[in-house]
Amino acid sequence: MKNRTRLLTLMAVFIAIGTIGSQLLWFPAGVARAYPVQHAINVIAAIILGPGPAVIVALMISLLRNLLGLGTLVAFPGAMIGAFVAGVLYKKTQKYLMAAFGEIIGTGIIGSFFAVPIANLLMGSSVGALAFIPPFIVSSVSGALIGWLLVSRLPARQFSLTK
Repeated sequence: MKNRTRLLTLMAVFIAIGTIGSQLLWFPAGVARAYPVQHAINVIAAIILGPGPAVIVALMISLLRNLLGLGTLVAFPGAMIGAFVAGVLYKKTQKYLMAAFGEIIGTGIIGSFFAVPIANLLMGSSVGALAFIPPFIVSSVSGALIGWLLVSRLPARQFSLTK
């Protein structure tokens, strides 16, 4: 029970940091805004918590940002796919850099393609995938590097949920 409580607490902290951090650090990037804190949290959560909890954290951050009027619906596929790919690549390789690379590929490439039907169906926008790829990559690269720098500077024992 203690590990489950620790897991849920870490997830809640990551959700809070991701939601608040998106308010504080963002910049315009093409047709979208870049929110590097979301991507940094995806990388950190993927490494510390694993793919499943990282996806839940990404979903909740996207949901809260949308409920607060701070995000768009295209935040969902990018964030969740990026967190999943980052978690899977880290789990397979145990390398922090691969988690960052997974976030970039998952959000910047795969997530941008999934954003197109959401933009078309739910937002009434007729932009193509090429309109989403550059801002998604800019956002995910900046955030993934921040996340990678943070986790690579911390001692590995900080990541254990079995204490």
